[in-house]
Amino acid sequence: MKKLKNKELRVFVSFFLTAILGAGTNFITQIPYKYLFLHLGFADKPAFNFSVSAGYLTATVVSFVPAKVFAFSAKESGNTRRESVKFLTIALLAWGIQVGVSSLAFDHLANRYFAEQSLLVREKSSHVVGMGVSFLANYFGHKFLTFRSTGIYNRIKTRNGRQN
Repeated sequence: MKKLKNKELRVFVSFFLTAILGAGTNFITQIPYKYLFLHLGFADKPAFNFSVSAGYLTATVVSFVPAKVFAFSAKESGNTRRESVKFLTIALLAWGIQVGVSSLAFDHLANRYFAEQSLLVREKSSHVVGMGVSFLANYFGHKFLTFRSTGIYNRIKTRNGRQN
């Protein structure tokens, strides 16, 4: 039992460290993306939402290999294509969570209770809240689906008559 807890803790910490890379990418790239969307003529609120999305998607691309290799020790699984599809599916779900929670936090917490703070502080604080919630969605999704054989692929393959 203790060994299992240590392994689970190691996987969680490894994923957390991998997520820091993704979060850093997400957090930093969101700012230039926002200015890009503002330059393209978007209003402030849509530019914020689109920039959170663009930052998240950039971080997803950056995070796949470290998550596969370091966090979930799936370097030699032989299922990289399948894992990348599942990784993207989980990432898209967590992306929706991050954008939604960031937007809600901005509208209902940051603007309401921290209106005296600068717009940048309110946006980045809201973004961090969204990132925290999406981290949990990503962790559990990748742990229980992405880097684990669920048997779904094999069932689909046999129903379609494919043997490869």
